[in-house]
Amino acid sequence: MKNHEVLDLIQEITRNDGTTYMEIGNMVMNGRAELAAERKFIKQVRILQLNIPHSTHVEKYQAYINENFEIPDESMDHWEEWTKTPEMQAEVDQILKENHIG
Repeated sequence: MKNHEVLDLIQEITRNDGTTYMEIGNMVMNGRAELAAERKFIKQVRILQLNIPHSTHVEKYQAYINENFEIPDESMDHWEEWTKTPEMQAEVDQILKENHIG
């Protein structure tokens, strides 16, 4: 695995075109999203829920993220949206459902 990030929060990210998407992240990733908003790479980010339970759905999505993506450092020059396979989107949908979001 590339990383060992623990995902423990749900955030809503607003793209510059005004559309939104939900992401499972952590405080480091949220900080990077805040920085991306300051740099106008995205419009805004807001935390919807902290300390989500570490369900099997979170474990599967976390493994996928750690294998396929890296949290950017502070020198980032764009915002990389974590793309999801249909299977991983289904995992995210289940995480949102478990946490009564969406």
